[in-house]
Amino acid sequence: MGEFVRLEVDAGIGTIRLDRPPMNALDIQMQEEIRAAATEASLRTDIRAVVIYGGPKVFAAGADIKEMADLTYAQMADRAPQLSVAFRAVAEIPKPVVAAVTGYALGGGLELALCADRRIAGDNVKVGQPEVLLGVIPGAGGTQRLARLIGPAKAKDIIFTGRFVEAAEARTLGIVDEVVAPDDVYATALSWADRFTTGAAQALAAAKTAVDTGLEIDLASGLALESRLFAAMFATEDQKTGMRSFVEHGPGKAKFEGR
Repeated sequence: MGEFVRLEVDAGIGTIRLDRPPMNALDIQMQEEIRAAATEASLRTDIRAVVIYGGPKVFAAGADIKEMADLTYAQMADRAPQLSVAFRAVAEIPKPVVAAVTGYALGGGLELALCADRRIAGDNVKVGQPEVLLGVIPGAGGTQRLARLIGPAKAKDIIFTGRFVEAAEARTLGIVDEVVAPDDVYATALSWADRFTTGAAQALAAAKTAVDTGLEIDLASGLALESRLFAAMFATEDQKTGMRSFVEHGPGKAKFEGR
């Protein structure tokens, strides 16, 4: 367990809890602890879904600018790939992942939320990529994941201006998927994650791989990948359990074991 990032597990759900008051600024140590927590969540068979949560006040207000301000080009050239690796570990968790977003998700905070499969936000949330206002650009996936999520024109507007996007607009743009009362954010995220605690873990992992990898390649290659993963499911207990239950009891009644 890290100093600023904890992996809390309850009833099949792993919560990656950010806890570096007051704003969960993402310094180098915290980035590494996020990577470690994501790796552990990926490997643990008692975790079937993951919530990323910064607490009731703030998700994460961005990188630790004081730590970065005096870095040289050579130092950042060495460090930048590691930041990308840390966040990629979250994106590659082979389980459903939801970000429970409160307060602010800015810069690296939004980039971390973009690594989730779903984002649930409080109605007072503000998100954004304000890096250009600091004379830099997003460096942890913002130019890539945001553009893939909402399209290049809308992503450029947010990145070029550095403006804060409030919850209602973020929902309209598709940056967040659901907006609820601030006090309900974490509970709503847990409710979404809970539906997968008894789901087909191997099939869910394959579906996530198919969608995420397919976005990076051409359609023909994506369809070929889907076919390979579909066929591979017939070597799993998930397929045997799911189809046997369908034949014997009808749809939606299968009970899958953890993997």
